[in-house]
Amino acid sequence: MSEQQPLAAPDAMVELARAALDAYVREGRTIAAELPADESRERAGVFVCLHGPEGALRGCIGTFVPTRPSLAEEIVGNAIAAGSRDPRFAPVAAAELAGLHVTVDILGEPEEVAGVADLDPRRYGLIVRADDGRQALLLPDLEGIDTAQQQLLVTCRKGGISVQRDRYRLYRFEVRRHE
Repeated sequence: MSEQQPLAAPDAMVELARAALDAYVREGRTIAAELPADESRERAGVFVCLHGPEGALRGCIGTFVPTRPSLAEEIVGNAIAAGSRDPRFAPVAAAELAGLHVTVDILGEPEEVAGVADLDPRRYGLIVRADDGRQALLLPDLEGIDTAQQQLLVTCRKGGISVQRDRYRLYRFEVRRHE
């Protein structure tokens, strides 16, 4: 007889994002933004991504840097936005909620790098900032992004930035992914 593995405890950040999305979709309300005390003082940029049962992206919205007073508020706001305001998708319906896989990425401090050689798409996310103010972000460890050059091209395309014509700066960052 094989030994069963104990179930992992639910991740507080993912549970908060899921609860926020559920309350917003079902009742149109915003829940209180609360995390355990050891995580409540932190502030950071946060991305909340939603994937359907087959793994297809269903919504993903985030902030490069903190925009709200707490990490919990950042998670709640971005979870609601991922499910209701991602321009690529219709708002999430109540019938979809149970089948969604939710991830919460907490962004580390971006650091400027000299070029593509300093990137690793598995380890680092990428921010490209054009001199005229346009910018785009790509999270790390995404399916189909296997090289630093691919990561740069996809990020630039997201931001309408031309690799050949525009002047831009590169910033890498690490994330703490919660699933």
